[in-house]
Amino acid sequence: GWDIKRMMKMMMMSSTYRQTSAVTDELLEEDPDNLHLARGPRFRLQAEFIRDNALAVSGLLISDMGGPGGKVYQPPGLWAEVGLGGNPKFVQDHGMKLYRRSIYTYWKRSAPPPNMQLFDAPTRERCILQRSRTNTPLQALVLLNDVQYVEAARNLAQQILTAPPATIDQQIGDLYMRVLSRPARAEEVEILSDILSEYLSEFAADIEGAKSLVSFGESARDESIEVSMHAAWTMLCSMVMNLDEAVTRN
Repeated sequence: GWDIKRMMKMMMMSSTYRQTSAVTDELLEEDPDNLHLARGPRFRLQAEFIRDNALAVSGLLISDMGGPGGKVYQPPGLWAEVGLGGNPKFVQDHGMKLYRRSIYTYWKRSAPPPNMQLFDAPTRERCILQRSRTNTPLQALVLLNDVQYVEAARNLAQQILTAPPATIDQQIGDLYMRVLSRPARAEEVEILSDILSEYLSEFAADIEGAKSLVSFGESARDESIEVSMHAAWTMLCSMVMNLDEAVTRN
């Protein structure tokens, strides 16, 4: 029989699959509908990929294979709202189960995980041939406010702040390489440096707000990091992780 994994790896490592979605005027004229694969496609990542990517860049992702699914963060009372008898009580898991790949997320068909359903993950009530791709304000709100994503930003900030000493410009460059896999441009570094200064001033004047922000999620926080500094970098990391470039296949 076929070695399916080998075939998929060969396809994904091909120059055609890996090419950029950028297009020249000449190529656009010759192949406007990309029928001959003159450029790569550009589309938003699927729900599972977005969550897994956030966990991966933050260092939280648990890549162990197999085993039962985990009940990850979700709004309280959701199962009770939609439950028709059966098991209306949601009991969240803890520890490593919160950070496993999304394929291992426990799935209740009458109440799918909202942070994935909002990104067009199918409900699994029936088989589908192709997922829809929508673009709604709720998706941006999930990426900015959902516990899983705020916690990922907090842990990414912690990794950057506990790395070998570096200048702010170098730290911003490190952030871009981790999330976007490219160096930060000079104008981007300048903008983010200014934003970081604003966040530092804001959280220095609101320590309780800073403490609240860096307490999101169950993963441990490095207490050696000053709270307002950690909160400011958490916001900066969240901003970069929410760029269109971070959730789009280019």
